[in-house]
Amino acid sequence: MRVLVTGAGGQLGHDLVRTCSEAGDEVVACDRSTLDLGDRDSVAQAITGTAPDVVVNAGAWTAVDDCESDPDRAWRINALGVRWVADAARRVGAHVVQVSTDYVFDGTKTAPYVEWDPTNPVSAYGRSKRGGETEVDPASTVVRTAWVCGAHGGNMVKTVLRLADRPELAFVDDQHGSPTFTADLAVAIRRLAVARLPGIFHVTNQGATTWFGFVRDILEAAGHDPGKVRPITTADLDPPRPAPRPANSVLDNAALRLGGLPLLPHYRESLHRLLSELDARG
Repeated sequence: MRVLVTGAGGQLGHDLVRTCSEAGDEVVACDRSTLDLGDRDSVAQAITGTAPDVVVNAGAWTAVDDCESDPDRAWRINALGVRWVADAARRVGAHVVQVSTDYVFDGTKTAPYVEWDPTNPVSAYGRSKRGGETEVDPASTVVRTAWVCGAHGGNMVKTVLRLADRPELAFVDDQHGSPTFTADLAVAIRRLAVARLPGIFHVTNQGATTWFGFVRDILEAAGHDPGKVRPITTADLDPPRPAPRPANSVLDNAALRLGGLPLLPHYRESLHRLLSELDARG
C-alpha cells in the first residue's frame, strides 16, 4: 500500500517509515521541513498530491512544558492540523491513523485506563491532543500510546545513558506508566492500518513501572549500578515542571486484548533490544 507518514523525522515517524518500507509499502515521508500540519494548503497538497491509501499522522508538537506557555501553537498543530489531515484524506479515500497520548487522561484513576474511560486532560498538550482525537472520522483509527522510546530522537533511555556515570541520580517515583518502544509500536500501527480497524486503541508495551523504576531497569540492563538512583516525588522537582503530569499513565490495551490482536512485548524485553541497537551504532 501507499502510506503517507507525517512527523517522519521523529522517533516514531522514523520507525514507521522503516517498518512500512520493509513490509514493501510505498512510503511518502513528510517531516516538519516539508509539511506544516497547521497549514491547510500544505496538508492538502501533500495528501491529495500523492493519494495514499493510509495516512499515519505521527506529527505533533510534543514539547509538553512548552505547550503550556504557547497553547495556541499546540492547538494549531495537534488539533487543527488533524482537521486538515482528515479533510484531505477524506478527499482521496485514505484511512487515517491518528497517534495520540496518555495525556488525554488526568491520571487520577487507580487502575489502568481503558479506551472507553472518560478523558479529562489537565495540560495544554493533553487538551490539544484530545482535540485532535475529535477531528478524525469514526472510521479512522486512534492509537494512544505513552512513554515513547526509540533509537532516533531524544527519550528517557538516551538521557539515562548520558547520565549513567554520575554518582547519584534522582527520578520521580509517583508517576506510573508503561514504557513503549517505537520499533514495536510501528509494527502495531501498521497492522491496524492494513486492517483499517476503526476506533480507539491503547498501544503500549506490556508492564508498568514508574520513572524511578524505569531508570533502574535502564541502568541495570546497560551494566550500571541501579542502586545509584534515588526516588523523589513530583513535588520535589526543582525547578517544578510547568505542565502537570498524570500520576497514572498506565493504559490497558483492552481493545487489542479483547479483539484478539497481538500485544506488544514486555517493555524490559524491548529495552534490551534497543540498548543492543544503540550499542551497535556506537
